[in-house]
Amino acid sequence: LFLINWFLWRTFLFFKFSTADLRKNLHYPLYPHSRMTVQKLAISPQRTSYGLRIFGYLHPYTDGEFEFALSSDDNSELWLSTDDTTLNLQLLAWVGKTGSEWTAPGEFEKYASQTSKPVRLSAQKKYFFEVIHKQNDKGTDHVEVAVSSLTTLDVAQIPQTAASPQHTATKQQIGSADMLREDLRDTLYRVPLVHSTFLHDVLPDCSYKPSYTIKNVPLYRYQGVQFVHMSFIYPNDYTRLTHIETENSCFYPKRLQLRFARYMKLDLPDMQDIGEQLNKQYHMQMTPKRNHTQIQRLKDSELQPLERDSALPEKPKEIGMKMPLPVVEKSTHRSGTDTNWSQTFQINHLNLQAHRSDQIDLGCNISGNLLLHSILYLQFTLVRVVNVVKHVDAAKGSRYLLELELKDVNGQLLRLSHYVYAPILQRQHSLSFKQPEPHLKLCNPMGFQWNPNANVHFIVPVKNQARWVQQLIADLEQLFIETGDLNFNLIITDYSSTDMDVKKALQKSSLHRYQYVKLSGNFERAAGLQAGVDLINDDNSIVFLCDLHINFPPFIIDTIRKHCVKGYMAFAPIVLRLDCGVTRLEARGFWEVNGFGLLGIYKSDLDSVGGMNTKEFRDRWGGEDWELLDRILMGGLEVERFYLRNFVHHFHSKRGMWRQSSPVESGV
Repeated sequence: LFLINWFLWRTFLFFKFSTADLRKNLHYPLYPHSRMTVQKLAISPQRTSYGLRIFGYLHPYTDGEFEFALSSDDNSELWLSTDDTTLNLQLLAWVGKTGSEWTAPGEFEKYASQTSKPVRLSAQKKYFFEVIHKQNDKGTDHVEVAVSSLTTLDVAQIPQTAASPQHTATKQQIGSADMLREDLRDTLYRVPLVHSTFLHDVLPDCSYKPSYTIKNVPLYRYQGVQFVHMSFIYPNDYTRLTHIETENSCFYPKRLQLRFARYMKLDLPDMQDIGEQLNKQYHMQMTPKRNHTQIQRLKDSELQPLERDSALPEKPKEIGMKMPLPVVEKSTHRSGTDTNWSQTFQINHLNLQAHRSDQIDLGCNISGNLLLHSILYLQFTLVRVVNVVKHVDAAKGSRYLLELELKDVNGQLLRLSHYVYAPILQRQHSLSFKQPEPHLKLCNPMGFQWNPNANVHFIVPVKNQARWVQQLIADLEQLFIETGDLNFNLIITDYSSTDMDVKKALQKSSLHRYQYVKLSGNFERAAGLQAGVDLINDDNSIVFLCDLHINFPPFIIDTIRKHCVKGYMAFAPIVLRLDCGVTRLEARGFWEVNGFGLLGIYKSDLDSVGGMNTKEFRDRWGGEDWELLDRILMGGLEVERFYLRNFVHHFHSKRGMWRQSSPVESGV
């Protein structure tokens, strides 16, 4: 159990919002305006423009590894010592560094920095800790710390050996995107796949026909986007662009955003505390009207719990450590009679994913992937869960792509990247008048498997974009060096560029495979893509319809293969469009949630839906991707859709790509 004595510190810093600004205060940390003990690490004085310093000792209830998480509005830091002294403090978690970062109460997954790495603690020791918090001049002020004991299912508990080296995150610049951190997904393609014979008879076969496919159902023009749903991802890949969010972020539902405080339940003061405050007010000899106002404010703000939203669970989840309530020592030095600086509160873990739909939100281009919080485990010798992609079918059952690292008897790391299906079955009851209850059982979806050796053809139409063509060739040369993949091909369809010899540049490159076709006339994206498709003779190849100004992460080929399934599924990853003057390493921009122009699909499937619409989309750019999407869906295919890490579209000028009379020619 905890035995904690905390002190609270506050100071007014005029419109300074970061913890760094708090440290610049002349009186910090020795001369606070007030100090007192508080009951737990969940504090909300309900005030603006102040700072807190909370410190004390942590007594673990058992030996083991623990994770700490921090949430606050605005910036905060959590420090923990390796012993009971102040000399060995280490920064465990933080919310922001610049003063513009903040979280909702109970929101612990907005920033990667909010959660600490596992820390091993002993029940025989006590550990000094410190929390720094800075609140600006608006918002729902709060700071809270959560702690959990890791179980054997947590991947951090798995022993690391020379065969499975630790992957450490790279250092980031302040304010940069969490997406830029290294992730195991980025290098999973290097791990050898488990041989297919190993998977025989592991799961029973089952038929797979999702309820959301609409084969032979006519659609209105551009209606297909309404039938594409986002997939869920585990673990968090931090594709949410938190580093450029504003306070009016579209990520938060409006009803939630306007009243974060309704999700907080203030702790009731004990009767001794109430008596002290009433006695104090009596001796202040205020007028009856003023005295009534003070008591009423106390009753309204401190004694009445705030309204709890029905979408949240009624009972808070248990955490790995519990906090007892020591005797509260009130300080005689208080500034302000209407602010309870020791006010603590209760909050459930705010599951913002429960408020999100898997429909594509065309009005929000910063939100990032939907997160999957519950995982299905197969009975393998598991090293770690690297990636899970879930596609929901509420009527028939959900489909999962499981990506696991396994270890064989020789200690070799192997990769399992396999689709499984969890159909909703009905459990029959002996009493016939009761409704059957659904239950889940994993099975192998017959026919729905990806080909790890499929050829992937990148098709890129170009015209008078010499610098970008050179960049494309150089990027794919580097992709070949890093992956050694012999089964991808670059096809450039060139509308008679005059600023470079594209064919010669390809011949001089170190690309293992490429194709070139020269076209005449004005630039037409649809016709250029179709000309590249016509060069492919193998119906079992994957076509990736692409733009020129794209940066490809090393795992892109493997990812395209995994999410294209012949006869079943195409893949439309969401790309991050960078702002003008921004490099890939900064990742400042917006997700292109409206675009479906980057599309992976098997050649046979593309041919079966009619290919590109070259007749209708001749002299105009835009709309050909949505029109193709309509036909893909009407052809009975589903479309996988999620935000793809480090997959970026560089800002560029369109000058020179279209004819002079084209209205888009003047765009920059």
